[in-house]
Parts: sequence; structure tokens; C-alpha cells
Amino acid sequence: MTKSPLASFLILGLLALSGTFLILYATPQGMSLFDDSIAYIAGARSILAGEGYREAWLASNQPVTHFPPGFSTILAVIGLSGLDPLRGTRFVNALIFGANVFMFGLIGWRMTKSKAVGFLLALLLLLNGQLFRVHTTAMSEPLYIFLTLAAFLAFSQYFASEEKNSIKFLMLASILTAFAYLTRYAGLALLATFLVSLFILHPTWKKRLTSTGIFLAGFIPFALAWSIRNRLLADNATNRTFVFHPITTENIQLGITNFAAFAFPVEGWRRELAQIPNLFNLFLAVVFIILLTWLLRRGLKKFVKPEAETPEILSFISALYIFGYLASILSSMTFFDASTKFQLRIVAPMYVSLLVLLVYFGFWLWRRNSLSRFVFYASRITFFAIAIYAYASSTLYFAETLTQLRKGGQGYASFQWFDSEAMKYLNELPDDVRIYSNETAPVYLYTDRPGYVLPDLVDPVTGLPRGRFEEGVAALQAEVLAGRAVLALFDVGSQDEEVQSVYQILADGLYLAFNKQGDQIYTAFP
Repeated sequence: MTKSPLASFLILGLLALSGTFLILYATPQGMSLFDDSIAYIAGARSILAGEGYREAWLASNQPVTHFPPGFSTILAVIGLSGLDPLRGTRFVNALIFGANVFMFGLIGWRMTKSKAVGFLLALLLLLNGQLFRVHTTAMSEPLYIFLTLAAFLAFSQYFASEEKNSIKFLMLASILTAFAYLTRYAGLALLATFLVSLFILHPTWKKRLTSTGIFLAGFIPFALAWSIRNRLLADNATNRTFVFHPITTENIQLGITNFAAFAFPVEGWRRELAQIPNLFNLFLAVVFIILLTWLLRRGLKKFVKPEAETPEILSFISALYIFGYLASILSSMTFFDASTKFQLRIVAPMYVSLLVLLVYFGFWLWRRNSLSRFVFYASRITFFAIAIYAYASSTLYFAETLTQLRKGGQGYASFQWFDSEAMKYLNELPDDVRIYSNETAPVYLYTDRPGYVLPDLVDPVTGLPRGRFEEGVAALQAEVLAGRAVLALFDVGSQDEEVQSVYQILADGLYLAFNKQGDQIYTAFP
């Protein structure tokens, strides 16, 4: 293995370039697109048009508060070159993935003082099909992960630097945390991680309070400015309302399924293991118990005995962040946003930390010295077994993912939407005809006009009944019958019975002018 730092940086750079190339190779038809993707793209277009950060995909065109501005701002900056944000997100995420691969290598190198481990960690991210898929989606998670990793490195450098130089790294970590918050509100978990770490890792209360004050001084101005903007323009800070709605069993099962796919990425292997009752539940519980035990042991020892050896910073904050982030999304699901699910993109930041810790514990096994020859060889064998499994399963699933992505666009970028006859019908409507739809995001994407949301019985964010449903239905039907609007319902047959009953209420008394491929469009009577 090379001893030259320059050669090591070049190797990491080549891995990073490989990551960028692979994202571009996997997305010849562009990024995967979903509802939030259209929100970010439309927000970026609104910024470019000089109208501010607004809901341009909706007819209401209100100031955006539900989504922080970070990702849309980056797309808008790229858009200054003349590249539309829809296309620009492909190049942004490709560059971000390369940067994340590079920083993963730096984290592994710094965490273990081994360049070889840095290369292995960078390669592990490069070949991880789950996280690769996240980076091929036009969402804010890749940028959020980039800012998180950068903040981790800055925070570790704060503890490694001499006192006179350390403050600038603490401020850098706090500013990066603020940017992460302005990319995803889950950045509050990153803030909590660093504040708790400062209290645990510093030996005196004076140092704890001083460093906390400095960190907050870097974070608060950015977060406060965004909150004030929201209050002034939209009369709310983040478009979240405090309402208790317990996490559903289905959502919990989705989280367990996604974790199983991350830990056992090869579907055939996972299907065989799924035949063992509660195996994945038990495995998830064991992983979290081990991490929590290790974290409490290291953290409490340092806090109770400040003179004790400081834990390795990057591994410590990675473990602490997993629990901080998990607490953040659990509280969001329970009290602020009932529509949040344990989807891959939501849990991806925890997967990043889990990969870091997997390599750290693997390195610990490799370097473990023991008077017992049996323990020594058992540790080495365990290390090799974990390494072979991790890289073999990652490579197999990555190859499968790459092949699948190359076949065509995902989500709203798929042929189902691109070749939709319903979209062709809507595009032929006069410009002044409004489009009420259950899919306002693709309507905006493929017709280049904002959509109108449907009246609904339940607010998906709060889980509470909406008011004035009947008035909304009457207003929609009056608009359609007057020829000023149409009702476009997509993929009707796949919806559950409750949703379909709402569609029937909305369409009652309207003329079914289009009915193909599971899509229906209602107009005034001819």
C-alpha cells in the first residue's frame, strides 16, 4: 500500500470520479422523480425566475416552507448556466456522490489512521446499491449526506487541532450543520449529536459551555433567518403542526423491511432468511443494542471520568448520530408529519453511519491483540468473513441495481408517465383550463402548468379530518361543468377502497371524457 499522501488522495480521487461516472451512466434518461423531486425542481425554477422560493408546481404558488431551500438553491445556482433544474439535478447528484465517496475515504483514513481502510470504506460506499439508488433520485438526501460527512470531518478536526486553531473548525462544523438543516429539517439531529458530544467529550464545564456557545453562534443565525422568512411570508416556521398520531404497524414493518434489504441486499438470500420467524426483527434489535451498549460505555466513562481517554471521535459521533437521527424521525412521524414513512431515502443517513461503524469495528477486530492465540485468529477470521460478505453482497446487488436503472427512468421519469396518453390529452387543453388532479407533480412536469389539489377528507400530514370537504367538492364540480377545469385521476384502480370512494364523490355528475391505462379525465358534458 502506498505511503505517499498525494498518491492516496489520487486513489480516492479516482474512486470519486468513478462514482460520478457511474451515476451518469446509470441515469441516461435523468434522475428518478417523485413528488418531493418535483417540489425541489419547481422551487429552483421559481428562484431562477426571480419569484423567490415558491410552490410553482401548484396553482396556489405559495412560499415554500415545508421543504428547506438548500437543494433547490443549489439547482438554481446550476441553472444560472442555462441548464434547467430538471436536467441539472443529474449532474449535481453525480458530483455529490463522487464527493461523498471521497469523504468516506477520508473518514476511514482519519478514523483508523490507515489509508487502506480509507480506500476500503470509500469502495464500500461506491458499491452499496441502496445508497447508490438514493443518489440517483432527485431528492435532497445526497446533499444532506454530503453536508453531514463534511460536518463530521470538521468536528473531528476541532478535537485534533491545537486550541488556538480549533475554534475555526468548530465554527465550520456548526455552519455545515446549519446548511444541513437548511437542506433537511432532520439536520436538527446533527445539531443534537454535536451538542451532546461537546458535553461528553470535554473535560470541564467551562469548556463544555464555551464550545456549545460557539457552536450555537454559528448555527442559529442561519436557522433563525429561515424561520423568520417563513413567519413573515407564510405565517408558519416549517409547515408542521404538533398533533399526536402514533406510528402505524405498517410503517414499522416498512422500516424493518428496508433495513433487511440494506443488511442482506441480495434478494434470494434475503428471501431464504425471511422464512425464519422474526429473524430480521431480532437482528435489528441486536445491532441497536450493541451500538447503544458501546456508546454508553464509551460516553459515560468519559463524562464521569474526564481524565479518561477520549473515544475515537468519528466513530463515536457516528454511533451517537444514529440514535439522534432515529429519535428525530420518530418524533416527526409521531407529532409533526403523519405522512413520513420509513422509506429508503428517509433512513439512508443512518445507513451511512452504519457503514462507517461496520468498517471501524472490522478494523478493531483485525488489530485486536490478545494473549490467547485462539482469540487472535478468531478475530481475524471474523474480520475476513464480514469483509467478504459485505463486498460480495454489495457487488451483487449493485450490479443488479445498475442494470435496472439503465433500463429506463424511475418514478415520474418512467415510460408510464412519459408516454401517458392522459398527459397528451391534458396537453391539448386550452391554457386557461385548470387541471384538478390526484397527481399534481407529474401534471406540472409534463404539461408545464401548475396543478390544483383535490378536496380530501383527511390531511395526510396531520392525520386529522379536513374541514369543508363538501364545499370543496361543489366548487370543483362547478368549475368542471362550466368548462373552466377538468378532473384528472391517475392510476385509479390501484388505490384502496376509501380513496376510490372519494374519487367517486368528486366525479359524480361529471362527464368521463377519457378512460385509458387506468387513468380517467372528467370534463363538462359535450
